[in-house]
Amino acid sequence: MHGLPPPLVVLVMGVSGSGKTTIGRLLAEELGWSFSDADEFHSATNPTKLTSGVPLSDEDRRPWLEQLRSAIGTWIGENRSTVLACSALKAGFRRDLVHGLEDRVRFVYLKGNLDLIERRLAGRSDHFMNGALLANQFEVLEESSEALVVDIGDSPDRIVAHIRSGLFLKAE
Repeated sequence: MHGLPPPLVVLVMGVSGSGKTTIGRLLAEELGWSFSDADEFHSATNPTKLTSGVPLSDEDRRPWLEQLRSAIGTWIGENRSTVLACSALKAGFRRDLVHGLEDRVRFVYLKGNLDLIERRLAGRSDHFMNGALLANQFEVLEESSEALVVDIGDSPDRIVAHIRSGLFLKAE
């Protein structure tokens, strides 16, 4: 890797339907890194709320964020470079996730417009996120000035190539 000390966590962020899991898996595969989806860290009640169309409160998210922060620390401690797909919509959430590990975590923001993402969500049936909550996610979203911003209108392969060149990531 060019100039970045291993291990590294690349956090792929964005609203539901922006392609975090698809892009994250593809990026991890190309790099030979581990992949993790933040959805797997939710409590049993959070997906139920989201499926019902009830947005999560910051209090609902607190244990989830704590578990994710712990996982990031573990991956770095185990010398395991990882790509993490995580909404991380608010700046405070992102600060909490990387506190003390800022030099080892890079953010990639998958940015798309509401119309494109609504079309994607309409064709998706295998996820607990209720599409009716998308507008709420856009309202809550605090775009990151520190993230590599990638337009989701390109193909997954081109998006991953853009991420790799933007973060100087080489396969291990």
